[in-house]
Amino acid sequence: MAGLKGALLCMGNPLLDISAVVPQEFLDKWELQLNNAILAEDKHKPLYQEMVDQFEVEYVAGGATQNSARVAQWMLQVPGAVSYIGSSGTDKFGVEMKKACMKDGVNVQYYEDEAPTGTCAVLVKDGERSLCANLSAANNYKVADLEKPEKWAIAEAAKFYYMAGFFITVCPDAILKVAKHACENNKTFMMNLSAPFIMQVPPFKKTLMDAMPYMDFLFGNETEAQTFAESEGWETRDVAEIALKIAKLPKENGARCRTVVFTQGAEPTVVAHNGRVTLYPVIYLPKEKLVDTNGAGDAFVGGFISQLVAGKDMAECCRAGNYGANTIIQRSGCTFPDMPTFNWSA
Repeated sequence: MAGLKGALLCMGNPLLDISAVVPQEFLDKWELQLNNAILAEDKHKPLYQEMVDQFEVEYVAGGATQNSARVAQWMLQVPGAVSYIGSSGTDKFGVEMKKACMKDGVNVQYYEDEAPTGTCAVLVKDGERSLCANLSAANNYKVADLEKPEKWAIAEAAKFYYMAGFFITVCPDAILKVAKHACENNKTFMMNLSAPFIMQVPPFKKTLMDAMPYMDFLFGNETEAQTFAESEGWETRDVAEIALKIAKLPKENGARCRTVVFTQGAEPTVVAHNGRVTLYPVIYLPKEKLVDTNGAGDAFVGGFISQLVAGKDMAECCRAGNYGANTIIQRSGCTFPDMPTFNWSA
């Protein structure tokens, strides 16, 4: 595992998750759907305080990319293997979130903003989750921060880059700067579709497609895959076929193919790689052991990337991804034990 320090740079929206188990009426009141993620509108502003007032809430360091970064770091167990950049407030929430991430071993490099730290309402019902993010400080990240010598040095030292699609709504310039750097230096650039609205809102879809030629890996789930197909005017809703079609979209760096990875909950993971689709089974979990699915997709990515940066093959990447997701869904929020029990291949 030598030489992995600083190997992976993740960039995204650091958010403090405010999580609670809620009844269906509460979801209906705020017009929120399970297995979906949205950005908060003005009508959602009172939601966060109402959760705190009405339910037993938990506070967990969150934000999709930050979740993946923490899980990858946990799996690798090499201090500082993963660096994370995003915008956070300097308030109590921001301080606690940074402390939690650093305790996990991540090299946290927040841009510190005057706005309050971003929060994400995580509403859990029957193990499924609905996310409503109030980005606040996270929304204020600018490429000028990345261009500071001390930040760009982190980017230059890294060999792998990962960003959730949610970062598209904040800083397209930073995404493309890193994407082009990765391409020019034959490094690995990865993104995630993250949520249907990324494909449904034209300016966000445009940024996604601007970045697509630079993507070596694209992650998502079956709903996001089908939404992407709709947004492209493709008739197929077959997840494997969609993965293959995305893998074949134009690519700048011809040195390697684009790999597309779609999770499907309890169904096998679809991987389009080198013109072929392979299905990788997930780890079976009895319903009674499911606590909540918040962070499951993020944890899959974190586990997957932990093996990718260590030079493992696709089967091992998926095995680690499934281990990460399986661990997280048996706990509340994106949290994990002190040490992983994952058995690394030789």
